[in-house]
Amino acid sequence: MSFTVLIPARLGSTRLPDKPLADIGGRPMVVHVAERAARSGAAQVVVAADDERTVAACAAHGVRALLTARDHATGSDRLAEACALLGLDGEQIVVNVQGDEPLIEPALIGAVAALLAARADCVMATAAHAIEDAAEFVNPNVVKVICDAQNRALVFSRAPLPWWRDGYAHGLGAATALSAPAPLRHVGLYAYRAAFLRRYPSLPPSPLEAIESLEQLRVLWHGERIAVHVSAVRPGPGVDTPQDLERVRALVQAQR
Repeated sequence: MSFTVLIPARLGSTRLPDKPLADIGGRPMVVHVAERAARSGAAQVVVAADDERTVAACAAHGVRALLTARDHATGSDRLAEACALLGLDGEQIVVNVQGDEPLIEPALIGAVAALLAARADCVMATAAHAIEDAAEFVNPNVVKVICDAQNRALVFSRAPLPWWRDGYAHGLGAATALSAPAPLRHVGLYAYRAAFLRRYPSLPPSPLEAIESLEQLRVLWHGERIAVHVSAVRPGPGVDTPQDLERVRALVQAQR
């Protein structure tokens, strides 16, 4: 199996401006992501940037980067342009690794790519892990996924799903445990076939996607299937805020 890792990198984050270039241990965050992705078994790792500064920072550290349009509505739209620029064959598997995941596990990237290669019934694959903490379960920033018997996604939501009718009858605060099997936290890691990724921007957005602000719901809305790899290992933390950045800096320093 051969696959390409694409890393969308947008400088316009409102909570953490210039996030891909944030320094972590002397290297930009997006470089950390690319270096970990390179250990996944990918045939190539390419950053899809929206600014020349990101392209230059990547080049300074030996990471390949492409300049894409600034005005893409979603990361998937940006990757669709990158696929076209790279001339990828329609059956080529592309893994979207977020540029704010400097502690992403290389093995998880490879597992999601391998899952899609094995699932001809699905146009995408993604990852999830068990939720064990009630506060995380009710946190709307933690996206939940429910799967069918073949581990295909039925729905993604910011709501606490599934809601255990009997166990949470008196409210989650009164419950002694979460449901069994455990609810699943969605990990924002996606594998696509290049042909579908190029087609994705032409799919009309779905109403549910707009309500939840989750672009993967567009895929399900149009009747396509997403395979889910359930990982036994919880991925390292991502970076959304200045506080997240300081936590990741400390973790990287501790690993040295």
